[in-house]
Amino acid sequence: MQLLNTLYITTPESYLRLDNDTLRVELEREVRLRVPLHHLQAVVCFGHIALSAPLMHRLAEDSIALVLLDEHGRFKARLEGAQAGNVLLRRAQHLASLDADLSLELARSFVAGKIRNARSVLQRGAREAKLAAEAAQLTRLADDLAAGLRALPAAPDLNTVRGLEGEAARQYFAGLPWLVKTDLRADFAMQGRSRRPPRDRFNALISFLYALWMNDCRSALEAAGLDPQVGFLHALRPGRAALALDLMEEFRPFADRLALTLVNRQQLGAGDFVLREGGAVSLQPDARKAVLVAYQQRKQEEILHPLLAQPVPLGMVPLVQARLLARAIRGELEADGSRAGYLPFLAK
Repeated sequence: MQLLNTLYITTPESYLRLDNDTLRVELEREVRLRVPLHHLQAVVCFGHIALSAPLMHRLAEDSIALVLLDEHGRFKARLEGAQAGNVLLRRAQHLASLDADLSLELARSFVAGKIRNARSVLQRGAREAKLAAEAAQLTRLADDLAAGLRALPAAPDLNTVRGLEGEAARQYFAGLPWLVKTDLRADFAMQGRSRRPPRDRFNALISFLYALWMNDCRSALEAAGLDPQVGFLHALRPGRAALALDLMEEFRPFADRLALTLVNRQQLGAGDFVLREGGAVSLQPDARKAVLVAYQQRKQEEILHPLLAQPVPLGMVPLVQARLLARAIRGELEADGSRAGYLPFLAK
């Protein structure tokens, strides 16, 4: 497997065009960047970006995804070439989504991965806390998440699983502000999770990072031959990439960790955000670029995959998980003859 690059275009009024086998980025008629197409997996454009028709055709021919987001990172559209993947796998996926027992099993796995990884974030925060009272509070919240994990195997239906996930998220977000350094908490105060629009700086930051992870999870599912629209935990709705949302759940704490790093190391400050009328908060254009650079660097870091027992770049883990998910959906067998289940990626 090769970790290819995602090209993020954030400068308004940029113009992207095809130059032989190269993507060329121009601004005010000056060439700012050239990227060989064979190095790219996807091109992601934020806000008002123009593209030539020949470039769009070539991206589709080369199976390079073109993703259009608004300036805040919200999804607008996606251009792809001919449908890839194994039609038999997709049919198995569609049938699996109608199997209540299998859907419940997969939903439990997605939520278990999310809670385990979220608990790891709180436990690390408790170990690094300067004050005993804060360490105790974070430990208590981590214990509450453990209780939710223990309840998952007995959850009788999807609504119960979703309820456990929602309660775990509430407990987790109650603890997340304690992981911001004390002298930065006034600027990065957080009263629970808010989105559409984010109501504080930290929520604006994690919403942007979640959008990046969402795009990568969707691309991984398509590369594995799965239909990102047909999920198990998230309900099916027109226009919703339900399976991409399912897969993304276990990666949300990775986005939160990066957000905390950027804030606590003061790579982002209060001035890197725009506070708009009505209470909405968003990242400044230069701050978005800084986040994208940090995100790309984090994806290059190698981590030990517990199932593969070998180092894997973090950016490849969604594809590994998508392939494991495809294996579970197909009903492939383990060495002992049991049916393969889906094992979420668990952070160390």
